[in-house]
Amino acid sequence: MPTSPTMDVQQFIDSHPFSRFQKQLLVLCFLVVAIDGFDTASIGFIAPALRAEWHLTAASLAPLFGIGLFGLMSGALLLGPLADRYGRKPVLLLSVGFFAIASLLSAFATGLPMLLVLRFLTGLGLGGAMPSAITLTSEYCPQPRRASLVTLMFCGFTLGSAFGGLIAAQLLASIGWRGVLMIGGALPLLLLPALWMALPESLRWMVMRGRGAVAIAALASRIEARSGHALPQLVVSDRKQPGSPVAQLFRPGLLGGTLLLWSTFFMSLLIIYLLSSWLPTLLSGAGHSLSQASFISSAFQIGGTAGAILLGRWMDRYRPQRVLAIAYLAAAVCIVAVGLSTDNVPLLVLAVFGVGFGVSGSQVGANALAAAFYPTASRATGVSWASAVGRSGSVVGSMVGGALLAAQLSNQTIFLLLAIPAVLAACALLAMGRLQDRAKAAFVTPTTVTESTAT
Repeated sequence: MPTSPTMDVQQFIDSHPFSRFQKQLLVLCFLVVAIDGFDTASIGFIAPALRAEWHLTAASLAPLFGIGLFGLMSGALLLGPLADRYGRKPVLLLSVGFFAIASLLSAFATGLPMLLVLRFLTGLGLGGAMPSAITLTSEYCPQPRRASLVTLMFCGFTLGSAFGGLIAAQLLASIGWRGVLMIGGALPLLLLPALWMALPESLRWMVMRGRGAVAIAALASRIEARSGHALPQLVVSDRKQPGSPVAQLFRPGLLGGTLLLWSTFFMSLLIIYLLSSWLPTLLSGAGHSLSQASFISSAFQIGGTAGAILLGRWMDRYRPQRVLAIAYLAAAVCIVAVGLSTDNVPLLVLAVFGVGFGVSGSQVGANALAAAFYPTASRATGVSWASAVGRSGSVVGSMVGGALLAAQLSNQTIFLLLAIPAVLAACALLAMGRLQDRAKAAFVTPTTVTESTAT
C-alpha cells in the first residue's frame, strides 16, 4: 500500500485486483437488471393472450406498453436524484420491493384500466432500480475495465429479456398471462433479502458525504484483501457542487454532453422498445408462426448480449463514442435488411441479431458512458435522467409501432423508417466526441495537458 496518508477512492480501487466482494456486487446488480429485462420482454409476449381474453384491438393494446414505459421514465426522474442524496442502496432496495409487489398485483387485474394502473406502478419501481444498479456497479469498477464490467453487468437485461420471451412463449399456454406476471413479481421478492444483506453502499458516495470513518474502512477492507496492511484515508477528487443534482447536469462542461447523451438514449430506446413490443406481431403478420416469431425475436436479445460484451471491451481500448457510433451505423444497415428479408428466415435471424448487436449492445455501452461522464455528486441523477429521456423514446417507439401497424404500412417501409433514429444516435455520439476533444484542448497549456474528467 502507498505510504501516503490519503488516497483517492478511484485510485484505491484501481490499485487492487477485482475482489470477490466486487464480483458479488456485480452479480447482484446483474440479477436486478435481468428482472427488468424479463418484465420488458414478457409483456410483449403476453399481449396476444390479453387481446384474446379481453377482446382488445391492436390500437387498444398500445397504451399498455406506453403506460409501463411512462412509469419507468417517471421512476428514473424521481428516484435518481434521491440516490445521489440518500445513497444508492436504499433507493435500489425500495425500487425492487415496489416493482415486485406491483407486478404481483398485476396478475390479479380484472380489466385493462386496472392493469394500466398497475403496469405504471411496476414501471415506477423498475425506473428507479436500473440507474441505481448501473451507478453502484460503475463506482466499484477499476477505471481501465469500467466499460467492460458495467456492460457485462447490464447483459442481465438482454439475457432477462431473452428468458422472459422464452418463458412467455413456452409456458403461456399452461400458466396463462397471469402466471407470467406472477413470476415477474416473485423473482424480485426472492432477490430482495440477498440485496438487503449483501449489497454495499457506494464507497465513493460515502467518502464524499463523510458517512463515518469506521463504515468507510469496513468497506475498503473488503477490497483490500491483504490483512495487516494499513488502509489510507480515502478522499474523492470530484467535490460536491452547489445546487441540486439535477441542476449540476446543466453546468458548463456537462451541458453539451448531457444533451447529446439524451439524444442517443432517446433514439436507441425508441428502436429497442418498438422491436421488443411489436417485432413478434410484425413477424406474425408476415406469416411466421408464434414459435418461429419467438425464435427470430430471441436473436435480437442474443445479439444485444454479444454486442454489450464486445463493445464494452472495445470502449475500454478505443474512443468509446466512436465505437458506439460505428455500431449504430452498422445497426441501421441491419434494420433495413430485416425489412427486406422477411421471407428468408436464416437471413432474417442474422439481420435481427445484427440489430440487437448494434442497437441493444450500444445502449448498454451508452449506460457505461453516462456513468463515466458524470461526477459522483450527480452520477445517479445523470444516469437516471438519461434513462428517463430514453424511456420517453421507448414510449414513443411503442406507440409509434401501434400507429404504423394501424396505418397498414409494409414491413419494408416500417424498418426503413426505423433505421433513421439509429443514424441520428450515431451522429449524436460523434458530436459528443468532438465536444469533449474541444473541452480537453481548452485545458492545454505550454507545459501541461490536463484531461477532462469526462471519459
